[in-house]
Amino acid sequence: MQTNENYHNMRQLIDKELNLPSLPVIAVQILNAVQKDDTALTVLGEIISADPALTAKMLQVANSALFNCNGEITNINRAMSVLGTNTIKNIALSFVIAAEFNDPNAGGFNHDRYWRHAVTAAVSAELLSKSFNLQYNDIFVTALLQDIGMLVISMTKGDEYNSILKEARLPHADLSVLEKKKYGFNHQQVGYALLTNWLLPNSICEPILYHHGPQEGTEPRCNPAEILQLSNQLATIYTGSETAELARKCQLTLIEKFNIDEAQALDLLDAVATNSSKIITTFELSPREIKPYSSLLQEANAELAKLNTSNEQLILEMQEAKEKAEKLNAELQDANTRLKELVYRDGLTGLYNHRYFQESLSHELARANRYQTSVSLIMFDIDFFKKVNDIHGHPAGDLVLMNIAKAVSGAVRPCDIVARYGGEEFAVILPETSTAGAKVFAARLRRCVEGIATLVDGQQIYVTVSAGATTLNPKGIATTKDVLIETADRGLYMSKQNGRNQVTILEPETSLNQ
Repeated sequence: MQTNENYHNMRQLIDKELNLPSLPVIAVQILNAVQKDDTALTVLGEIISADPALTAKMLQVANSALFNCNGEITNINRAMSVLGTNTIKNIALSFVIAAEFNDPNAGGFNHDRYWRHAVTAAVSAELLSKSFNLQYNDIFVTALLQDIGMLVISMTKGDEYNSILKEARLPHADLSVLEKKKYGFNHQQVGYALLTNWLLPNSICEPILYHHGPQEGTEPRCNPAEILQLSNQLATIYTGSETAELARKCQLTLIEKFNIDEAQALDLLDAVATNSSKIITTFELSPREIKPYSSLLQEANAELAKLNTSNEQLILEMQEAKEKAEKLNAELQDANTRLKELVYRDGLTGLYNHRYFQESLSHELARANRYQTSVSLIMFDIDFFKKVNDIHGHPAGDLVLMNIAKAVSGAVRPCDIVARYGGEEFAVILPETSTAGAKVFAARLRRCVEGIATLVDGQQIYVTVSAGATTLNPKGIATTKDVLIETADRGLYMSKQNGRNQVTILEPETSLNQ
């Protein structure tokens, strides 16, 4: 068990190394509602019902076999009456938090696999609690969030942490040990810090702190942290790569801890798969069949019958070894692809970098000259960006840069090239785009950035950009890459001199033409 001093030191280290995200607004509203005993049912029902998508998911889960309801539940108020306010609160929090922190486009970290495992662990914990009459009312959401610290570390550390996750898959590797060695804290401690920061109850926070070492906690044997540890292992049977060995270990744990026989243990393993398949779909994760463990054994047994052997798990383990080798090969290929991509990507914004911009502009100019087509170039940078860094700090400035990069990337065509030219300056190459087209796009880009709000410590930061644009026309004068860049850059500085937050269009080697 860690002391207050240990926690204080660990928390200081986490706050220094990581950016702990805020709790989604609707989750705050849900937690506030259930704290008001006299209005909890009414207010909570109104909050959930205001979101039709959330309501539909809630009713689907409430009517599932996992929560064993009698009769169809058709509205949230009925669900709270049957299941209780606390259960509905936990299911709602699970959906809201999972939706907020699921980014399928995040590079490196597999959010789909993470949330499939998290949901399966939550289902496992709920089944364990119900099957053995354990009074852990918050167990579903607690199990769902037990590894949320991994998400938080990945959000800040990116590829560095993804490398640690890959190393942790090696035989005899321990993720918590690797995290401690690298950062001085592990993902359990990060999850605990995050959830206490969100003011979630201690019945949720403390089991998460100890779920990889339940013996370190303060609870008696078969405590919530032990249930989390077992639920994580049950989930890994269906989302990991060592199914046969881990399944035997879990069956033995169930038999010894809960005094049940082998058949009952196998039934519980199957129930995890059956219920998880249905619950996972409500979290909008990629559909994928989860076969009950008994079905996997039957398939293995059919193969073994051909080999005239009695070991029904041998083939399953061989199949897993082959799949693991194929998976490692695929990951190696993916790593090589990502390495090539990193050479041309800016680490902060994810946009193409200066090197790629120079090569691409040369390529597009050559293509435009060859086929007698137009190519336009826009250069823009953020007005008074130094003030943003001075007033709000460099992390806030980085968020502004990332938000602008995301917005501009979403506004261009697939053939256009957006690059971070350097610092707060960006460039956009527009193939087969005339002067008129460049003018329209540059104006739209300026308005787009003007409307972006970056939220930092509860304060919204707005910025504007100044831009310069130029075009190589097929019937215009011949020009070089350097001249095109110099012309667009000159237009950018003319925009700044004339008051900022505007676009200046120049022709190569000619005077102002707006």
